[in-house]
Amino acid sequence: MAKEDFHALVATLTRELAGRPLDRELDAWLNREHGPGTTTYACLKSACEQGVAEGWLCEREGGGIRYGRVFKAEDALHRFSVDVVDMQDIAGPHHTHPDGEIDLIMPTDGDATFDGRPAGWCVYPPGSAHRPTVAQGRALVLYLLPEGRIDFTRAA
Repeated sequence: MAKEDFHALVATLTRELAGRPLDRELDAWLNREHGPGTTTYACLKSACEQGVAEGWLCEREGGGIRYGRVFKAEDALHRFSVDVVDMQDIAGPHHTHPDGEIDLIMPTDGDATFDGRPAGWCVYPPGSAHRPTVAQGRALVLYLLPEGRIDFTRAA
């Protein structure tokens, strides 16, 4: 899959997310409509695995985590940025989400969880914070950040 095709795939999803509050209702809706077992989930997971294999996703590495911002926030993506990380049994740097964060958890090895959540979507509301943690294996995690906003902190 070319990077342009991945952009179009993500844009189809972000069109459905535009203007919706980042809350528990969105979390439930995403898991019901686009979670494991759906075409959307299968296509996104396959695209991410292919992008990692081809080297245009997760092209950077630091502290045992492979990562990379694939697309900056733009109108075509409904003002979401797109990042993908590749983590295995590790906690990442603590950060806050000024405008919230939408994560797609895609285990690639074992029954990996992300912040204790299995395969699927996890929505963090505006003002939330965490230290992203993958346990019990390896996972790719796709992050959608409104306006690309994320603030890394010194908190543990």
